[in-house]
Order: sequence, then C-alpha cells, then structure tokens
Amino acid sequence: MDLIKLRINVAGYDELVQLMLSCTKCDLHTTRKRVVPGEGPLNARIMIIGEAPGEKEDEEGRPFVGAAGQLLTKLLSNVGIRREEVYITNIVKCRPPGNRDPEPNEIEACKPYLITQIFMIKPQVIICLGRHSAREILVMAGYPEKSVSNISSIRGKVFNVRLGDLNVKVLPTYHPAAALYNPKLRGVIEDDLRKIRAIINKDKGGGILDYLGS
Repeated sequence: MDLIKLRINVAGYDELVQLMLSCTKCDLHTTRKRVVPGEGPLNARIMIIGEAPGEKEDEEGRPFVGAAGQLLTKLLSNVGIRREEVYITNIVKCRPPGNRDPEPNEIEACKPYLITQIFMIKPQVIICLGRHSAREILVMAGYPEKSVSNISSIRGKVFNVRLGDLNVKVLPTYHPAAALYNPKLRGVIEDDLRKIRAIINKDKGGGILDYLGS
C-alpha cells in the first residue's frame, strides 16, 4: 500500500480539519451530529488511535470524552503520561449508528484523513486501541491481515514499522471500553501503556530511575 499517494495535499492542519468537517464520502454523514477529527499537539511524540466516536463524542465533536475516554485519561496518568501531551483520534471520524463496528467502506473513506494526520504529526509512537485500529495500522505497515486481527494475541507487543517515509513504533492494546465491562483489563492496558513511557524515556535519554519514578 502506497500511503504517500493516499496523503491529502493540504496547506495545513486547519484545512485538513475543514475537509473532515464537511465530508460526505460515506453514509455516516447522514446520521452523525458532529465530526470528530481529533485533538492534541501537532508535535506530539505519542499518537493514540481508537476505533470510532461514541455517543458523547458525537455530541461534543471531541475524541474520548465519554466513560471510556475518562478511563483512558486515568490510565495514561497512572503511567506518567498527560493526555494534553498526546494526539488522539480514531480510525473513522463519525459515529457509527448504535456504536456498531465501523464498516470496511467507512474505514476506507476515512483512511486518507488518518494517513495525512499521521504524516503531519510524525509521532514516535502510535498506540492502537482495539482490534480495528491495530489491524488497520499494522496492515498499512505491511503485515498480513490474518496475523494482526486478534487483539489478544498482539496486544502489548511493540512493532517497529514504516508508514510511508515515517519510522514509528506501534503498540496495540485493548480499547478502554472493553475495560469498562471487564475491569481486569484495566491493569493489562496500564501495563501496556507503561511500555510506551519506557520507550519515550529511553529515547530522550531517561534512565531506569526516570522510568521507576514515573
């Protein structure tokens, strides 16, 4: 997959957001209340990619502001990562009706937006929340779909991948919504996120004491 050819040629981030806000490329535009482009610093070292907006996100136009988002913010904080430091978005930018899984054509319609976001932000690490996010990003990086479709078998592993001309580490983990129904997963997600903090500390020159103190 030639990701560079899918990148949208825009003057800047604001123009990209305007394209998303006015998008009618799939049927989700007929049921959405608001588009949810994403938020966070454009020079973020960490990019978090979920699956799709939910009811609360659809109302506010912001990602991860419902119960799952509140849990995500808490889990990030527990490992020393402030939500304000990361860029957060989803595979698709509009809520699927009834919070169903996004359809393949909906994911494809949003793919150029996501790819352009990744190339603009140039994250050092991408955290994929849930199986749809993990599968799409790793397939973009050249992994066979069957090998990355089971989130339980790939979560917590750090993949060193190349997306277009960008070298990035990808870490899949469970979606925080799953941990709302199965609280045992909270510790699993937190342990996975802790690996990201260790990577960031290592690459900025932090030692083991920095990691233990986070």
